[in-house]
Amino acid sequence: ASELARRLGDHAEAVCREYLSNGHRSGNHWIVGDVRNTRGRSMHVRLKANAKGPAGKWVDEATSEFGDLLDVIRESCDLVEFRDVADEARRFLAMPRPQPQNPGAERQPAAARGSPDAARRLFAMSRPIAGTLAERYLSGRGILLTARERALRFHPGCYYRDLVTGKTQALP
Repeated sequence: ASELARRLGDHAEAVCREYLSNGHRSGNHWIVGDVRNTRGRSMHVRLKANAKGPAGKWVDEATSEFGDLLDVIRESCDLVEFRDVADEARRFLAMPRPQPQNPGAERQPAAARGSPDAARRLFAMSRPIAGTLAERYLSGRGILLTARERALRFHPGCYYRDLVTGKTQALP
């Protein structure tokens, strides 16, 4: 991630022209409304490295949000998963997608049932609930969540094992 952010910073003005097209250059900064590319003047992106920091860092004076150009890509393209953000950054930089060192190494061995490792794997396989069956269910119950809610996740087919009968079934 840091290498992608640095490479995007090397081309900060081109990134801003692509993803923050509602802004404009003003000296050593790109001025725009916010990281979601709305019109305005509260967000400043540093275009060239200086004593205050590297190129590509930004701050929104109205909301106190800050970040790098990977955050700009994530928010302006409405991406959720880092893999999608990295793919978009690589596409912009015309970089090939990295190949895994060992093709069989991507799949992890099964974790012990009920262990913290099993919970971590399930969390990693799930996705944010925005736009899923879980979001519709919660909104039907009057529970509305923000798009930034990250603690709640959804997986369309988790295994449920009945403790009495021992039968296993897949449920969302």
